[in-house]
Amino acid sequence: MKKKNLLTACLAATIGTAAAAQDVVIGVPNWASVRGTAHILKVALEDNLGLEVELQNGTNPIIFEAMDSGAMHVHPEVWLPNQQNLYDTFVTGKGTVRQNPNAALSEQNICVTNDTYERTGISALSDLTDPEMAAHFDTDGDGLGEIWIGGTGWASTNIEKIRAKSYGYAETMTLLEMDETLALSQVDNAVAQNENIVFYCYTPHHMFSLYDLVVLKEPAYAAAEWDVKQPTDDPNWLENSKAGTAWDVAKLHVHYSASLEESQPDAAAMLSNVKLSTDQINAIVFALSVDGKDPTDYAREWVAENADLVDSWFN
Repeated sequence: MKKKNLLTACLAATIGTAAAAQDVVIGVPNWASVRGTAHILKVALEDNLGLEVELQNGTNPIIFEAMDSGAMHVHPEVWLPNQQNLYDTFVTGKGTVRQNPNAALSEQNICVTNDTYERTGISALSDLTDPEMAAHFDTDGDGLGEIWIGGTGWASTNIEKIRAKSYGYAETMTLLEMDETLALSQVDNAVAQNENIVFYCYTPHHMFSLYDLVVLKEPAYAAAEWDVKQPTDDPNWLENSKAGTAWDVAKLHVHYSASLEESQPDAAAMLSNVKLSTDQINAIVFALSVDGKDPTDYAREWVAENADLVDSWFN
């Protein structure tokens, strides 16, 4: 068996064991807001329905595939259109995953610090196509600037690669993929050292509370200028995609396995009713990422302090 297939089989076996031992398994991808939401859903389900709930780390494709098979049951925060391909496959196509209709809204952009804006004069994303402007962001002397475009495995990271190609700054900038914690530590260092920095920014997130940021200007979203494919859709996804305007407003939804409607119908009904605002998610992220609160302890505090809201999810 090839190593990749062996790894996939082992992962599936691990997830399957967890699912067998727990009433509900919640998948947790690797960004800040989804971790907070996952812990809150866990506490709400355990306290109100007496269920045993497990949190399992996983990428978006793995969580959707596991919801399809019933090995996992919940994705707390699916971003659309970022994960549109997974939605199309498992919600619209196979019908094995359900979408909660309530959505928090998100904006996705490229930002610079205000000091960077004042030093360089950059105002538009297209400015990065100018080699002289890109040179302001060259920290290693290779003739290309650097820009953080997101974490490895994020659907948005692939879309930012498409956007860089469409705008043309893929030719003048090195596109960096790295863990968000490391990327934000680089922002901290740039601010402290009065250095220039440009990076992917989004809400809900605490970065706008920590830093004085300037969102780079772009042409307004135009559907005709967006034709986005993911690696799971097309082996030549980058070459065959375009995204030459600003992002559309993203919508964040809870998704859950259709199998829960039979195995845990009360849990499925609750998951179909969950509703969180962008401001609420921003506050959750700030508490965990800036205040450094333990996610389990904070989730218990949050559920207690928002008892009326949580009760509404079960009615």
